[in-house]
Amino acid sequence: MSEPDQPGDAQQHREARLPLAGMRIVEISSFVAAPLGGMTLAQLGAEVIRVDPLGGAPDHHRWPLAPSGTSLYWAGLNKGKKSVTVNLRSEEGQALVTRLITESGPDGGIVLTNAVGRDWLSYDHIAARRPDVIHVQIEGHHDGTPAVDYTVNAAVGFPMVTGPEGHADPVNHVLPAWDIACGLYSAVGILAADRHRRLTGRGQRLSVALYDVALAAAGNLGFLAEAQVSRVVRKRYGNYLYGGFARDFVTRDERRVMVVALTKRHWTDLLAATDLTDVVETLEKSLGVDFSTEDDRFEYREVLAGLLSRWFSRTDLASVTTVLSKTSLLWSTYNTFSDLVEDRSDGSDSATVPGGPMIAENPMIHLIDQPGVGPHLAPGIPIALDGENRRPERAPVLGEHTDAVLRGIGLSDRDLDDLLDRGIVSYP
Repeated sequence: MSEPDQPGDAQQHREARLPLAGMRIVEISSFVAAPLGGMTLAQLGAEVIRVDPLGGAPDHHRWPLAPSGTSLYWAGLNKGKKSVTVNLRSEEGQALVTRLITESGPDGGIVLTNAVGRDWLSYDHIAARRPDVIHVQIEGHHDGTPAVDYTVNAAVGFPMVTGPEGHADPVNHVLPAWDIACGLYSAVGILAADRHRRLTGRGQRLSVALYDVALAAAGNLGFLAEAQVSRVVRKRYGNYLYGGFARDFVTRDERRVMVVALTKRHWTDLLAATDLTDVVETLEKSLGVDFSTEDDRFEYREVLAGLLSRWFSRTDLASVTTVLSKTSLLWSTYNTFSDLVEDRSDGSDSATVPGGPMIAENPMIHLIDQPGVGPHLAPGIPIALDGENRRPERAPVLGEHTDAVLRGIGLSDRDLDDLLDRGIVSYP
């Protein structure tokens, strides 16, 4: 982790070498999917201009909040962007946004939005003024009906296989997985359309439906085919790995670890580490099974977990760490978010546990100083470019770049003062 710094010549040179340097995207969005898609492109070097209504979109004050009331959620999803605030209900404001899109050079003319019901922002309206526009519309369902991650997750079926064994009610996942995947799909779509435009000179209209993203994942992972072809009604299995062997175990000092044995080597190493090789071989012979296969490990998961639980319950976490770190096994402690950001500079606790604390040592993580929040750890993009993780830029203050961006399309001091006086635009 490094301290926040000011861009110098060297950093500006690195910015110019980023793969999307020169690309301009106008983002009219809120919540997760579209802002994440825009931020991903910004972290790869694109100039992403987020346009918000005066006072901010509905996500501008969404939890979690800093003590000052600043949205940590908004700041986290808008790092590295420029912010413009415009009265989007006024024809003048709509015309300004249209100009931002259409008067942006050969690498501009790209729209990313999840706003619906705005004819002035539609592909047809923009394409009539800039035929090579790339327009990405994020929506709930392919027919335009609304949806959010939480309703899509319920509709596709994942809450019915999530949670403890025998639990009767649906269990929602706290991670907005479909929003995240949808945002990344939108970024990929923009890159594909940009390549198409470079080759043909033609723009494209793209749409990404949140429900379709979840449905595609369920299909790609075999969940749908299992239900249709194999007639399997998937049950809940708690923290067990479906079709293999993995589970959480509690140590003698009441810490919890997740252990995953995907391969034959993992399984062999786990048995050797826990002194259960001979016991399990005897059990195999008596049952007539082969625990080197995932099928048999899954079928007898409770018996095997019972044997392993006994070893973990007699071993403290420090010893578990020492033993398992010498194996090929996949494992981690369970940590809270507070564990990940806690300052361990006093040497307390161990930072050697896989997936454990001390995220500040991760080269993707840097200290940034966000207005309204203060210095805090923040991630850059999890793609190392030429072996280097790019330093994250803070999120803008709402409307911070309104003046500079609008000057870029030819507005004068007098024009900007007039727009400000009449409530068409706003500055911080």
